[in-house]
Amino acid sequence: MAKQLNSVDSDLIATLQARIKELEAENTRLLSQFADCQIQEMEKKLHGADAKETKSRKGNRKSGENITGYNSRFMVHHSKRYVALKVMYFGKRYYGFASEAQMEPTVESEIFKALEKTRLLVGDRKESQYSRCGRTDKGVSSVGQVIALFLRSNLKISGANDGSSEEIDLERQYEGEIDYVRVLNRVLPNDIRIMGWCPVPVNFHARFSCLSRQYKYFFWKENLNILEMESAGKKLIGEHDFRNFCKMDAANVHNYRRNITSLEMSPTDVRYGDNELWVIQIRGSAFLWHQVRCIVAILFMVGKGLESPNVIDMLLDTTSIPRKPQYTMASEVPLVLQSCEFEDIKFICSSDSGEALRVHLVNECQSYQLQAAIFHEALLNCVPLSDDQRPRDIKKKPSHVPVMLRPTEPSYEERHAKFDSKT
Repeated sequence: MAKQLNSVDSDLIATLQARIKELEAENTRLLSQFADCQIQEMEKKLHGADAKETKSRKGNRKSGENITGYNSRFMVHHSKRYVALKVMYFGKRYYGFASEAQMEPTVESEIFKALEKTRLLVGDRKESQYSRCGRTDKGVSSVGQVIALFLRSNLKISGANDGSSEEIDLERQYEGEIDYVRVLNRVLPNDIRIMGWCPVPVNFHARFSCLSRQYKYFFWKENLNILEMESAGKKLIGEHDFRNFCKMDAANVHNYRRNITSLEMSPTDVRYGDNELWVIQIRGSAFLWHQVRCIVAILFMVGKGLESPNVIDMLLDTTSIPRKPQYTMASEVPLVLQSCEFEDIKFICSSDSGEALRVHLVNECQSYQLQAAIFHEALLNCVPLSDDQRPRDIKKKPSHVPVMLRPTEPSYEERHAKFDSKT
């Protein structure tokens, strides 16, 4: 009899546990729906009678001005939490990531427009404790940029409104939260996407908490000597003074020593005719302004046989070469900020948002492949050249001035002295 009762109790407990899981899942779904309703209801209240006036003034606003009629200060009484967002963007049409350049559009300005439109921003930008990991330049892309800021939250976390609580269990605070990836990706431009989010402690800083960054630079192999480029690249690994491999900012940067932990080259699976797409992967703790593009430019010279790999040693010897020789950086378009690494940061993305993200990226890939197919079709339909118009086998090599014989830029000391004299 006792055994039968124990069996009944076990079955009952299992049934109740299963029912609890079902109710928790249903609660999560309803909270997500409730968040969407809140956004719509707040939009009606905030716009309401002013909707027509807002519409009539829309065309007269300057670029970057609030176009939604939304004042983020209205949201300060809402719960908020400090969140890191992982961002991808195709940088070709943007004037860099940061919005301080006073040129539009920038990736950052588009993100803040989306944050305001979705009512996620609490307070102004300064109050949001905003930080970014990397400040990529005009035309540069990323699949792993990271930003951090306070965002509106569904969770009533004790102490979360001022970010002062040290007792928040970050690992348990996912269920019932706003799906930041889904909400933001609905309103962002097609070439910007949020890849994931993660709750972070309030002392987290997207730039200064970063342990390492990895960049990728894509290029067509053509006739480049990869072995020579790899030989030159190995000389860059380690901690060096890279002032001859960057655009110097003497007013703000006084230490040009950086540590490159790895530099590798490998082929991709993309080919076009006899040509093959390769990629340079560079990882380091931090990078100087235009450092990667300057490094790639010198590596290309080595790959073309215009410079010896030993040119790297000479440029790294800043005692002998304190002034950077003048040379053109590599193009910005093939450069990608691949990843930013942090301690104990694991980005998450709901299954629905992840599927929507994958579908969107597949569609974008197919769209660009269609464009490539049209250009390829045009190539096939070019008017054929006659025999006397065909290029001769003997090609005149372009003139190349060795890097060490070129005019030089002012040294750091000269730049800094000039800056001090003005101040």
